[in-house]
Amino acid sequence: MPRQQQPATRPARRRSYDQFCAAARALDTVGDRWTLLIVRELLAGPRRYTDLHADLPGVSTDVLASRLKDMEQNGLAVRRRLPPPAAASVYELTGRGRGLLPVLTALAHWGAPALAERRPTDAVRAHWFALPLLRAVRGLGPGTVEVRLDEGEFHLRTGPEVPEESAYGYGPAPDADVSLVLDAELCLALGDGDCTLAEAVADGRVQVHGESVLAEELRAHLPRASPVTTA
Repeated sequence: MPRQQQPATRPARRRSYDQFCAAARALDTVGDRWTLLIVRELLAGPRRYTDLHADLPGVSTDVLASRLKDMEQNGLAVRRRLPPPAAASVYELTGRGRGLLPVLTALAHWGAPALAERRPTDAVRAHWFALPLLRAVRGLGPGTVEVRLDEGEFHLRTGPEVPEESAYGYGPAPDADVSLVLDAELCLALGDGDCTLAEAVADGRVQVHGESVLAEELRAHLPRASPVTTA
């Protein structure tokens, strides 16, 4: 009997703009839908697949798995196994992947005017406001700033020598030097340059909690009470 012919194997699809241009080459790597948002999630630290899926509302499991695989192949992310007792796998950015932080920060600044009104269908996570707020805390002394919003908490690292891999993180920080209480709209306004953090502290839109040098640096912008005079 003649041997049954096996179907030909399809070659892997090669996604490229085939243009000798740095922007085009960059988009070959990060231009697919969801890739930059996965980078945004991983900039805050290593994450399990289930956590990524939970914080990327709307992405299918197949697409998320495909994008993570592409990111591994393109040298943007790696998967590693946590030691016991965690015994779970996490994804984290490589140095090349972390190099996208200024790209995401600039993109968030450019897109901020489109957030004038929150749509009923918009999902929201507290740590999504870390990118615009990073612009507002530039110039502060070194330390850890915990940010409390109605939507949740995240933290930022400040100072001139903060490594990109720890610029911001999820949830509260046990080693926070200062805690700031504000709302999401003010985070966007600060990131867009509509006001400065000093101005927002001075007019009471930001509450400052803590006793550190960094907390006192921020409290220096609070208006001082006028001295009481007697007739």
